[in-house]
Amino acid sequence: MEWLRENLSPEVVWFIVGLVLLLAEFMVPGLIIAFFAVGAWVVALVCVFRPMSINAQLGLFIVSSVVALLVVRQRIAGMFKGFTSGEQDGNVDLNDFIGQRAVVTKAITSKLPGQVEFHGSRWLAEAAEEIPEGAVVEITGKDNLTLKVKVL
Repeated sequence: MEWLRENLSPEVVWFIVGLVLLLAEFMVPGLIIAFFAVGAWVVALVCVFRPMSINAQLGLFIVSSVVALLVVRQRIAGMFKGFTSGEQDGNVDLNDFIGQRAVVTKAITSKLPGQVEFHGSRWLAEAAEEIPEGAVVEITGKDNLTLKVKVL
């Protein structure tokens, strides 16, 4: 126990706290906890050069964490977000699928839908007959996200 008190200086404690917080960020989504890890590392760095009371350490931790969160989060969060559009292009007619060809990637039965690959995407597919995997089919219709197909 004495060894622990002698070797566990404030900078080591704050570094370990920062490491634990950073690891917690990987388990909890939101990109928030990592900034508290940065705050802990700022305190560890300051403690290396200047001894501080525990109250000063906690104050510096809170201030540096909140400042990092407010200043940097928006910039970093933008790197992790993709671009999506909820709008459908008005020039695209979804009935343009009809008559196109696709390849069956999961066998289709008359009772269970299968899967086809069409324009690089996988779609659920239904047919009135059994169609084995690997067969080329023609799209005859579309019902929401399920394509109606027939064997060529």
